[in-house]
Amino acid sequence: METYLVGGAVRNKLLGIPVKDRDWVVVGATPEEMLAQGFKPVGKDFPVFLHPETKEEYALARTERKSGKGYKGFTFHTSPTITLEEDLLRRDLTINAMAEDVAGNLIDPYVGESDLKKKLLRHVSPAFVEDPLRVVRIARFAASLGFNIAPETMALLKTMVASDELNTLVPERVWAEMETALAAKYPARFILALQSCDALKKLFPEIQALFGVPQTKAYHPEIDTGLHTIMSLNQSTRLSSDPMVRFAVLVHDLGKGTTPKDKLPSHHGHEKRGARIIDKLCQRYRIPNKFRELAMHVSTFHLDCHRIQEMTPKTIVKKLEHLDAFRRPERFAQFLTACEADARGRAGFEDRAYPQAEYFKRALQAANNVDVSVLQKQGLQDKALGDAIRKQRISNIKQLH
Repeated sequence: METYLVGGAVRNKLLGIPVKDRDWVVVGATPEEMLAQGFKPVGKDFPVFLHPETKEEYALARTERKSGKGYKGFTFHTSPTITLEEDLLRRDLTINAMAEDVAGNLIDPYVGESDLKKKLLRHVSPAFVEDPLRVVRIARFAASLGFNIAPETMALLKTMVASDELNTLVPERVWAEMETALAAKYPARFILALQSCDALKKLFPEIQALFGVPQTKAYHPEIDTGLHTIMSLNQSTRLSSDPMVRFAVLVHDLGKGTTPKDKLPSHHGHEKRGARIIDKLCQRYRIPNKFRELAMHVSTFHLDCHRIQEMTPKTIVKKLEHLDAFRRPERFAQFLTACEADARGRAGFEDRAYPQAEYFKRALQAANNVDVSVLQKQGLQDKALGDAIRKQRISNIKQLH
């Protein structure tokens, strides 16, 4: 019975990335032997056990094949005779098919260390095609590591996409990969990787529809809406590590993908059209409400934020109310960051200041500076109290000018 550290822990150790989770493979053991040593089984049909002290996962060496049933659509075969190399062969990428023995020696039968140095994502074997989720996972690795996809692997991805296997993916699993990618170091690479293998138009046609759609050059020197979206997403990465902000920026202009061709390059009304598209997208992938609500606010009100300094105090109070900024100041701060990313996501505007965010923030602070108890002591209540609070908020914002 031999135990090996495998997968992401080995990869991250070689990359100098802190190892948070460790997975182990056990060669030459049976389930009965694992139980006898105090390991706790995970589920009934899956050969994984939890260490009695560390609670880390220890999996029996196994082979697997696509069956269309069972755990994740695969059937597994475990045996004490299965080698470490056979177990590693079933993994997705060479950089994830490395192991380390108890002495710290690297076992690398599929040249994963070489691909790490080349910054390449390369599949281990033709069995890669058996799991369509790997199309999304490899895009997520591109976002996490900033690596390129090997040409032969890209060809395989395109074959998988053409087979319509992506239609079988569980929405929640796609979103889980996307959320991880949005929180990663290079989130735009997730979108570009999916686009390169033709998966973007199948999984997120709303985003794919933005590429090739022109915008008014005076406001968008980069012209192409898809390019603007990628540039804005990159700006959101500079401004925030929050995946909610990054998602909102990614989808803030979806309405432009539905602008009638005879209206181009103008996109009148794209804000509300986009909010409706975001709502449907979030329903399709079971995206949490906190992501959906922020994204819909950014879509609906981002142009208002850009023009906030031109608005009257009365209108500003209305915008703050629509954004629920008085009750949800943290989400309002996320909204401002997303709007700034949009403003900077244009050719030549990348490092330009965005004073609108600071002004809008100051307007909220001024509007909040109302002593409600004083108004209540005047006998005001219900609608009369609400009207008085709003009037005072407007008066406070006037003093900013």
